[in-house]
Amino acid sequence: MSSKLNKQVFFTSSGIIVLLALFASIFPKVADNFFKSLQNVIVQNGSWFYVLTVAIILITVLYLAISKYGDIKLGPDHSTADYSYLSWFAMLFSAGMGIGLMFFGVAEPVMHFLNPPVGEGSTIESAKEALKITFFHWGLHAWAIYAIVAIILAFFSYRHNLPLTLRSALYPLIGDKIYGPIGHAVDIFAVIGTLFGVATSLGYGVLQVNTGLNYLWDIPVSPTSQVILIIAITALATLSVTTGLDKGIKILSEVNLVLAVLLLLFVLVAGNTIFLLQAYVQNIGDYASNLLKSTFNLFAYQKTDWIGGWTILYWAWWISWSPFVGLFIARISRGRTIREFTLGVLLVPTGFTLMWMTFFGNSAISLILDDGFIAFGQIVKDNVPVAIFAFLEHFSFSGLTSIVATIMVIVFFVTSSDSGSMVIDMLCSNGNDNTPIWQRVYWAVGEGVIASILILVGGLSALQTMTIASALPFSIVLLIACYGLMKALRVDIAKKESLLYSPTQITTINNTANWDTRLSNIIDFPSKNNVKRFIQKIAYPAITDVAEELKKHELDVSIKETDDGISLTVFLGEEGNFGENKNFIYKVKVVPRVKPSFAVDEKEETERTEEELYYCAVVHLIEGGQDYDIMGWSKDGIRNDIVDHYQKHMHFIHLLS
Repeated sequence: MSSKLNKQVFFTSSGIIVLLALFASIFPKVADNFFKSLQNVIVQNGSWFYVLTVAIILITVLYLAISKYGDIKLGPDHSTADYSYLSWFAMLFSAGMGIGLMFFGVAEPVMHFLNPPVGEGSTIESAKEALKITFFHWGLHAWAIYAIVAIILAFFSYRHNLPLTLRSALYPLIGDKIYGPIGHAVDIFAVIGTLFGVATSLGYGVLQVNTGLNYLWDIPVSPTSQVILIIAITALATLSVTTGLDKGIKILSEVNLVLAVLLLLFVLVAGNTIFLLQAYVQNIGDYASNLLKSTFNLFAYQKTDWIGGWTILYWAWWISWSPFVGLFIARISRGRTIREFTLGVLLVPTGFTLMWMTFFGNSAISLILDDGFIAFGQIVKDNVPVAIFAFLEHFSFSGLTSIVATIMVIVFFVTSSDSGSMVIDMLCSNGNDNTPIWQRVYWAVGEGVIASILILVGGLSALQTMTIASALPFSIVLLIACYGLMKALRVDIAKKESLLYSPTQITTINNTANWDTRLSNIIDFPSKNNVKRFIQKIAYPAITDVAEELKKHELDVSIKETDDGISLTVFLGEEGNFGENKNFIYKVKVVPRVKPSFAVDEKEETERTEEELYYCAVVHLIEGGQDYDIMGWSKDGIRNDIVDHYQKHMHFIHLLS
């Protein structure tokens, strides 16, 4: 992968973004009418396709979680997760749904309660229906869309060394053509969609921040105030994105998750605690029991356009947002198995999201239904951004909780902006995130500038509508990519099964040296120099012997020495699924390990002293490290091991034929 800027993607994307922004700014009404008309046509004629697409995606993700494919790692076999569960969940939460919970946590349940799709509003039945609908919109379907994009990108990038960009999703279908115009076009599409998605969300989000500040301190709700807020948020996002993923985005995500949990617990304790816990359990049951019916419900037999204004727009928005969120989730999920990834992405954020919707939504509905605050419902209908602040006013310490809510909205937008900037920068840099600071700053500032201009002259609505309309072509790409993923996973499983195929049993005597040599290795813990000496004196001649024998059969063979080991490659052609996987690679690699201890501290391996480490000669195949040490083996044992793996590899190729 090249670390240089992809100029075709960078400059083309920048040019198209400027042109579209100018069109939406100079002719905001024309642009708004055009894109809304386009969206209406799509909703009226393609709603069935959106519903079917999202259903297929959810079924695919659930299948991956429970099937044999779930054992495959998003990375080499020896890889481990880059982040702890807490950091991982915090970044999932912040990038995926965080700001939506603040904006719709109160508003959506109340609006469905007052105006349900079918039946009378402001009743107990409409209250139950309101939470079922809200759960449906913010539950498994949304996270499944993000998950499938992330799995596709992480699998092809971390396991097959393709760029961590959207173009890699098409590799099983078009092969190396992803590096040409088709690949550029896909990444340009993702850049434009991500930037406008973040910019329009930033523009609408500052309206909620502005509303909160007005509610707290009478700061006027005006374009000027909102532009100042965008400048401040963009400055924070720029500072965060320049510090990198492990510092800025990670720390902000963890802080916001803590604030969210505290606010959630406050609403639970200050409200009707027992009722909310009961409602949460019942809401989950209603959601689960109606999941299949809701998934395929298009209200075909009712004369209502409700689904077009809610469910279809949600599905389109999640799909249009998925290149950004999916790529970001892929970036932070290296080393996890597909099963661990899918269950983590589907269940944990969904569980927290549904808890949030219950505690805030049911509490808000109770204010209207049980306590008689009818005016509160009208406030929510008339002014969605103020909903959460009007809601918190009915609790003690409303001034403090409103300040916390405002801080959360700001931090959510900072994390959305800086993670969005990082994703766009990766799309323009062949998937690399170790890029010059100016590139990240360029995109972070660009999001703020476009949002500010469109707030001042109008046009945010047009670009948001355009972004949602873009979900239709991308959903087609996504379905094709799902098919390609399943093909690729089949190849991977065939490879794993071939490794289990063992027509001969190599004895311990053939594999290793004498028992006293083995015991010495166990007790003395070999140093790096000892392992390197073993590779030079034993492994290298053994690999050379096998290579010479293969060359006699007119095979193209290569031996390569590196600082950390030696590898044998047998080139078997570039045809079939994943040409690079058809080649056979056997590498002996120097790998450090921590010496056993009864009192092990939690330092990173790179922080260990040489006295705390010992070294192994670990076998690596093209899939990654195989987690067994051949230090002390005889030459004959190594030769047999190479031949054994080569036979398994040929069996793998036979399985695919």
